[in-house]
Amino acid sequence: MLSTQQPELKKLRIEASKGWTSLNLGELWEYRELLYFFVWRDLKVRYRQTILGVSWALLQPLLQMVIFSIFFGGLAKVSSDGLPYPIFNFAGLVSWNFFANALINGANSLITNANMLKKIYFPRMTMPIATIMAGLVDFTLSFLVLIGLMIYYKTPTTINVLWLPLLLLLALITSLGVGLWLAALNVQFRDVRYTVPFLTQAWFFATPIAYSSNLLSEPWKTIYGINPMAGVVEGFRWALLGTDTAPGPMIIVSSIVAVILLVSGAIYFRRMERDFADVV
Repeated sequence: MLSTQQPELKKLRIEASKGWTSLNLGELWEYRELLYFFVWRDLKVRYRQTILGVSWALLQPLLQMVIFSIFFGGLAKVSSDGLPYPIFNFAGLVSWNFFANALINGANSLITNANMLKKIYFPRMTMPIATIMAGLVDFTLSFLVLIGLMIYYKTPTTINVLWLPLLLLLALITSLGVGLWLAALNVQFRDVRYTVPFLTQAWFFATPIAYSSNLLSEPWKTIYGINPMAGVVEGFRWALLGTDTAPGPMIIVSSIVAVILLVSGAIYFRRMERDFADVV
């Protein structure tokens, strides 16, 4: 005789978190497949119905390099640490464009997915993380162009290139930290969307992309590391192009600031997460 007893169903109760909650990183791991899906979706949406497709990831830094080479390298004669100015500038633009896109796309990640936030539950942090991770594809394409420029200008690399993965990690940590802060703030205060373009532009000129940080003497060069992207950009040039501009104390300051941005951004994001669906 068959049993008619129904199996007991597990119940999951979702409640608003209280106070300064833990980061609950284990939940992000449980939803890792959703994170992969968001990354793939962002890549498809970014280049859908575009004529040049992913070529835009190459054209943007190349055009920037040409403009800066004409005005800063040609007319203003800005020092390029003994390197041809185009490759000096492009090495800075590769890491900077990754960060700049993270600022813009990360800040708008929750707003552009407002309908999804209201309908289903998932770790909200996956959205800005996925948007920023998708930018690694553009970074990879630009990096390949940089390798081509190094070959063209016959720029040898050194053993310092082994530091490159850690410098990329520093850029990623900085991007995630700032992206989480802006994404959470953008939900609460819609003025953020108008502030981000200005913030990006101001941060660009505060970062040694068109010029070298060697223009500063100590201790100002070390203090300059409060801008974490200063350490990233100079670190990339030192690791890849062999410039005599080892970041030294500046990279230590940049790393500390980047970690503070990431931890505080994650905590603030989790703190405000419970109100996203109501406010967005």
